[in-house]
Amino acid sequence: MNDDRPVSPCIDLDPGAGSPQIVTEAQISAMVRRFYALAFEDDLLGPMFRATIQDFDAHYTIVEDFWSHSLLGTDRYRRGTPYSHHTHLKVESEHFDRWMAAFTAAVRETLPPAGIALALKRAAHMTTSFKAGDASAAAAPAPAGG
Repeated sequence: MNDDRPVSPCIDLDPGAGSPQIVTEAQISAMVRRFYALAFEDDLLGPMFRATIQDFDAHYTIVEDFWSHSLLGTDRYRRGTPYSHHTHLKVESEHFDRWMAAFTAAVRETLPPAGIALALKRAAHMTTSFKAGDASAAAAPAPAGG
């Protein structure tokens, strides 16, 4: 099979062409919007997001594109690894913990069970990679058997 899609920013997590659709684009959009609603309420994440993101509608579209790619295998996200767009932020372990808590809540509120499992797996991978400060981790194939 010839797959002309661009290389995934999360190769080991790419569902691949023809993957079953376990979530809809509308659910992804709802998840992204709910995540940011929760993050804005957070006393650590909210101020950082407000100070960093200039155009929220444009940002939501980018994040929706990323999750569409990650969960559905679409080619909408063409910005490289997410890590490269976040290196300028001063984040610590607590930021990641709160990000994951808000993301987990948003995912559980908006996605069906199969989507929940996949989104949380991808988010955990990203969080681990970001915490390690490893830009290549999101693009490196998973170890065999793991």
